[in-house]
This record gives sequence, C-alpha cells and structure tokens, in this order.
Amino acid sequence: MIIDKTLILKFLKFGVVGCSGMIVDFGVTWLLKEKARLNKFLSNSIGFILAATNNYVWNRLWTFHSENQDIPTEYLSFFIISLIGLGINNLTVYILADRLKWNFYFSKLCATAVVMVWNFTMNILFTFR
Repeated sequence: MIIDKTLILKFLKFGVVGCSGMIVDFGVTWLLKEKARLNKFLSNSIGFILAATNNYVWNRLWTFHSENQDIPTEYLSFFIISLIGLGINNLTVYILADRLKWNFYFSKLCATAVVMVWNFTMNILFTFR
C-alpha cells in the first residue's frame, strides 16, 4: 500500500488547525460564560461558530491552499460538515459514556478522533476538492 505523503501532511495540518479551533472554542465559551455571564448554551454556540470559522480560514489558506473564488459556498460546505461532526461527536460521547459507561473524557477523546477523520474526509471530498 502506497501512502500519499501529501495527504498525510494535509491531515497533520488539519489536526493543528483543529487544535487552534479548540482553543478558540473553549476560550470564547469560557470568556462569555464566566466573565460576561451569558447563557452557557449561547456561549457554547458562539464559541463553536467562531472556532469553525477560524478552522475554515486556516484550512483554506494553510492546509488546502484553496483558490476557490466562491468563498460563501465553500464556507457553508465547511460549516455544515462541522455541524454534522458536532452531531457525530455528541452521539459518540453518548454511546460510549452514557450507554457503555466509559470514562467521559476518554469517550470525548475517542469522539474527537472519529470526528477528525469525518471532517477531514468530507472536507477533502467536498469543500476543498
């Protein structure tokens, strides 16, 4: 089996961008919930939207070097894939933590790995083809 080094590099970059998005998500959520005293669901939603936007910009520029001029459509594709990923994440955590009684944080780690593969695959096939 031949492994495409370019694909591996893109996957690693995608992971780095994902980590930056996680920092944005958690940071914004914490600031809005704890310091601004906004509703936790509103804070979480704003954090998610800003993280997805951060991830789109960096993946567009750095990971995939997209030259697509239709940025709104490309962003919408990325965002919808991210939303589906969020659903997959929650479902995976529910199954592993609530149903199978695994440790919550280990379940979240497993869910993150599943969603990273989902997001990368769907974005390379649809958003940044």
